[in-house]
Amino acid sequence: MKKLTFLIAGVLLFTLTDHLSAQERITDEEQARSIFEEVDDRRNSIESETARMEMVITDPRGRTRSRTMQSWNVVDGDDNKSLIIFSDPGNVRGTGFLTVREGGNTDQRLFLPSVGRIQTIGSAERGDRFMGSDFTYEDLGDQDPDDYEFEWLEEHDEYYLVRASKPGSDQYAYVEFEILKEKYALQKIHYFNNEGEQIKRLEAENLEQITDQLWSPAKMTMYDLREDRKTEITWSDREINTSIEDWRFTERGLRRGI
Repeated sequence: MKKLTFLIAGVLLFTLTDHLSAQERITDEEQARSIFEEVDDRRNSIESETARMEMVITDPRGRTRSRTMQSWNVVDGDDNKSLIIFSDPGNVRGTGFLTVREGGNTDQRLFLPSVGRIQTIGSAERGDRFMGSDFTYEDLGDQDPDDYEFEWLEEHDEYYLVRASKPGSDQYAYVEFEILKEKYALQKIHYFNNEGEQIKRLEAENLEQITDQLWSPAKMTMYDLREDRKTEITWSDREINTSIEDWRFTERGLRRGI
């Protein structure tokens, strides 16, 4: 009799918990979008940033490869430009990656000094690994709210969980963003395929207050859950709102390097 009582209580508890969770989910596209847009507005509240970046790639056997990079980024309203140049190790030194988003369109180009040419990253290459890391070219593009169709949000104690589908992506059917309430900063992104399987996870750590509005992570880790590997990127020597020459974000800047 006691086992039956416990079983009934357990079923009731599960039903009640499931009901409460369903109540917390808000299927309001505009409300979900507004939360994500606040994150985007705060990221775009600065005019420019330069930084030193360290990338560490860890394979399934625990072996690591490291890269050092310099980055430049400028923001002009909804438009932005970013340039990454590799400085170490020697076999990738001088490799450059340029992303320009203007008028809702994103253009990405990669310069490989070993072959001396600039490659345009087309839609077919957007899902390829960037320099052997667990970030793809798509992951390194700007997360513009207009690229997503927002579905619902959940309000948790410390963060919002926002789900959005990504019609223009061949990699991800939908993503779920964990957004810290107080800071309006992304703390995690969960990536799902068409079968509803979570295939990747991005975690942001060591949030730094860049301005009175903007908190930005000093470290981000992308986990490839299918292949049991990860890539960590850390930022240092950040400078905000400094002057950056326009030529940096051209093919000349790609070829010239640091």
